[in-house]
Amino acid sequence: LERPQVVSVAQQALNNTVFECRWVPRSARLLCLGSAARGTGLLQLLELRGGKLELLREIEKPKPLKCGTFGATSVQQRYLATGDFGGNLSIWNLEAPETPVYSVKGHKEIINSIDGVGGLGIGEGAPEIVTGSRDGTVKVWDPRQKDTPVANMEPVQGESKRDCWTVAFGNAYNQEERVVCAGYDNGDVKLFDLKTMSVRWETSIKNGVCCVEFDRKDVNMNKLVATSLEGKFHVFDMRTQHPTKGFASISEKAQKSTIWQVRHLPQNRDVFMTSGGAGSLHLWKYEYPAQRSKKDSEGVEMGVAGSVSLLQNVTLSTQPISSLDWSPDKKGLCVCSAFDQTVRVLIVTKLNKV
Repeated sequence: LERPQVVSVAQQALNNTVFECRWVPRSARLLCLGSAARGTGLLQLLELRGGKLELLREIEKPKPLKCGTFGATSVQQRYLATGDFGGNLSIWNLEAPETPVYSVKGHKEIINSIDGVGGLGIGEGAPEIVTGSRDGTVKVWDPRQKDTPVANMEPVQGESKRDCWTVAFGNAYNQEERVVCAGYDNGDVKLFDLKTMSVRWETSIKNGVCCVEFDRKDVNMNKLVATSLEGKFHVFDMRTQHPTKGFASISEKAQKSTIWQVRHLPQNRDVFMTSGGAGSLHLWKYEYPAQRSKKDSEGVEMGVAGSVSLLQNVTLSTQPISSLDWSPDKKGLCVCSAFDQTVRVLIVTKLNKV
């Protein structure tokens, strides 16, 4: 088997901290969100031109920007939704990014994570944005409704509030069935059913959950990957939910340090990349078992987990790689940012052979 190679095609040093980088859909441009040295927020627009990254614009914001998504916008508008250190959810038109087209004080504390669905032609149903915050709440917003979230998942009375580090939409294959998965600092993973407004499933992976992502947002729930502080990640088979055992899963110890993010290849949902605290990227492939479900001793269906194999790994930086994004348009093209204040554009080769 010819192994994929991870090749760096361009890099750009910036004089600020980048928390998230994102491809602008249908373009050779990318965005970096972060904080300037003096504690303000920065939104930087770069373009890939002939093997070089060029900074096109740099816009300062009052608070550092922690996370961003294009998931709830149309391809025509390409509006960016961001969460900042002040708990503000804002939506920006990149053609005129001075003032947000939508803004709400969504949370009492920093918004750690954001995801969008229903835009870019991905997923059925209304365009919605989910935010997860240090204040312990997870909120779902419809940008067409001002000021109030359409859903608010918060700890019940008497439950201690946990720092929510990561959120992701899934199961958006029709108008009704949408779910949100959230991961917390104590290792809890919760699956919220937006139709019944209840917790459909919960588990604990023992360590702080840095990132959760479904392999696809817009299909019947298939797989979910959760990454953790201790270098482990877990793949859950989300097709069969057992009444007591929940979803079948496998865990893999990728490295000794934190796995900051996981991103599935848009063109092949069984291939995903994890980014790590040691400045490395690992490329994985999930193999399904011969049968995805079996009956337990009582005759109840339960899932069967598959296995993962490492296709390639590469160390790019001495600092953690905190953010990673595949290009939705060009297979194998991705961008990552690390705490060495460098943004790198990479190409992963031979992905059609795996």
